[in-house]
Amino acid sequence: MMKSMYERCMEVMPAVAKRATTLGVTGSEGAYLYTEDGRRLLDFASGVAVNNIGCRNERVVAVIKDELDNMIHVGHNVVYYESYVALAEKLVELTGGDTKVYFSNSGAEANEGAIKLAKYVTKRPGIISFRNSFHGRTLAAVSITGSNAAYRKYYEPLLPAVYWADYANCYRCPFGQKKGKCHMECLGQFEQIFQKMIAPECVAAIIVEPVQGEGGYIVPEKAFLEGLRAICDKYGILLIFDEVQTGIGRTGELYAYQTFGVKPDILTSAKALGGGIPLSAIIARKEIMDKWPAGAHGGTFGGNPLACRAGLETLKIIEEEHLLENCRKMGAYFLEKLQALQKKHPEAIGDVRGAGLMVAMELVTRPQKPDAALTAKIQSKALERNLVLLTCGADHNVVRFIPPLIVKKEEIDFAVAVVDEILQEEGR
Repeated sequence: MMKSMYERCMEVMPAVAKRATTLGVTGSEGAYLYTEDGRRLLDFASGVAVNNIGCRNERVVAVIKDELDNMIHVGHNVVYYESYVALAEKLVELTGGDTKVYFSNSGAEANEGAIKLAKYVTKRPGIISFRNSFHGRTLAAVSITGSNAAYRKYYEPLLPAVYWADYANCYRCPFGQKKGKCHMECLGQFEQIFQKMIAPECVAAIIVEPVQGEGGYIVPEKAFLEGLRAICDKYGILLIFDEVQTGIGRTGELYAYQTFGVKPDILTSAKALGGGIPLSAIIARKEIMDKWPAGAHGGTFGGNPLACRAGLETLKIIEEEHLLENCRKMGAYFLEKLQALQKKHPEAIGDVRGAGLMVAMELVTRPQKPDAALTAKIQSKALERNLVLLTCGADHNVVRFIPPLIVKKEEIDFAVAVVDEILQEEGR
């Protein structure tokens, strides 16, 4: 009997990259994956929020093939080329016209660059990040990641002068308050941080996910992000939005800062930006970027010609095929369906939340005790029913739904029906 891809992989690669499934995949198209054993799976992982315009979009494939006839790599730090400049111009246009762009390869790399930029411009040492955050696994990025000690424990000492704040999680308020009845203690905590841990004039940046990703798809109140903006303005601190997962249409606008109406000084973009090709960007206000001198940052592969062509086409597809509108419409529909499911299974589903097509349900036993076991069962049993799901959350008890922006109602209906069937099967 032939070995599966998983079995072969285990013989030649380390298990360091923990994978969600043991599937071997031979093809992909739209919202679907095709496996080595002949199955067709509805993919609500989207390559971990990369395939926002669907798997192997034909238009993206076509421009990549076309670019192959011109160049594969020439080096942005050696020469200029059209796709590199044009994509930067487009991103500046789409982020207000008052920004500049630097391209890298991954979200972690963009976040590393954003930290370097903030430190260079402010000449300050400190970074404030949030508990349960995720910003990447390179050394500086993992230093500001607060979602899992396993990412950090073997690599001490990490980046110094990193301080921690609690995120605005209204379902599990770290300050013991109730939604709508609090005094925004999530913002008030900063005065304590500034008084007892680090003076504000020593803080270069506050880095935050506008919707917390791996931490549980936590959607904060708009007032929280507005408050962070006000704090940064008051003390001359730079506000960095990590939009690696929320960007490129995931929350219903191109970037989540546009969804919330709160603009950061610096944002990082990756995942879906390259249409499936590795590509990331640091996007910051012109006056900040212009203080970064030649040689202060760099890299070899950032803004690769293939990736930039794919990125340009991705932005065109989102605009021309009205995918932001579909994201908002289908996101609202998805939440409605999950809220109905919550009413049907109130003892199992503690919370339903989302922004656009960044949607989640939190599994609990009463009262609000995280149910990681049920969450794992839903993921594994959904896969048996040809639905790919991912989990998240500090307590591993959140199912996150990451369909492509091209998703249809019938595909959402299928996913919700699968979860409903599993919950009934589990007696929940």
